[in-house]
Amino acid sequence: MYEKMFNVALGSIAALTLLSAPTFAAGKKTKVDTPVISCGDSTQTSINIQVCAPSGTGATGDPAGFSLQWETVADFLANNGWYLSEDDRLCKGSFSGNANLSRYNLAPGECVTVDVGEFLFDNGASTNCLGELTCGTSYVFHAFNHATSKLNRSDFTGDLSCSTLACDSDVSCTLSQGYWKTHNPLVCDVDPESPLCVQWPVSNLELGAQSYTVTQLLSILNTPAQGNGLVALAHQLIAAKLNIANGADPTDAAASIAAADVLIGSMFIPPVGADFLKPSLTSALTTALTAYNEGASGPGHCQ
Repeated sequence: MYEKMFNVALGSIAALTLLSAPTFAAGKKTKVDTPVISCGDSTQTSINIQVCAPSGTGATGDPAGFSLQWETVADFLANNGWYLSEDDRLCKGSFSGNANLSRYNLAPGECVTVDVGEFLFDNGASTNCLGELTCGTSYVFHAFNHATSKLNRSDFTGDLSCSTLACDSDVSCTLSQGYWKTHNPLVCDVDPESPLCVQWPVSNLELGAQSYTVTQLLSILNTPAQGNGLVALAHQLIAAKLNIANGADPTDAAASIAAADVLIGSMFIPPVGADFLKPSLTSALTTALTAYNEGASGPGHCQ
């Protein structure tokens, strides 16, 4: 319903938002070209947004990176457009192309995917909205490319509506790594009455050939991946094993868990250790386990 209302409302809100596509008119270029964004895969708690630098004659990439903004379609309609930039209700993510080893310095025609609701906090990425998205909810997105030393920032893209997957109330359900990071036994030591005080179903877990305590597991979950595929994989592996120990059906994750344990082997995961794996070696398993934890596969995400 909201998506239909959103599409109708765009006609009357167009004056408030810039819907122009990148053009390559003759004359001196003063702005970076506008990026192109599209909806990717969704889970019950996250949405993949693909951001591409324009391609073609005269196109410039976004070597300085880009910014992405989002809010629910319901809020967009109620507010008759976007919240102001300084409004805390507007979610914003910055993806700098200038950071060391950043993957956001795109050449013309190149694309990158960001997972809104389950961000990989690698080099250059930051956001004011750390939480998961809401299941069964439509969101609206737009983006702009950052200014460079020679060109001003681009115009905003048009407004793009994407949705999370429908809510699933299956009793054998999963929770994201973000949930397990914030809901844990260490909170209970400080405030037993806190809603974040949750006793985990295990007191330790094996990741690869090594065993980790709850305190060590939380230190791993709180460590940004920063280009280390081992850390990104560990985040999802911890969540998957906690979900299964908590009663979730393991069928769709079993093969990925076994493969992840073999790949990790005897390595020690930062910050407990200092081992490293290239993201190219871990990305497929990380993606598969993320899908299980967030409800895109397996029994579905808990409510």
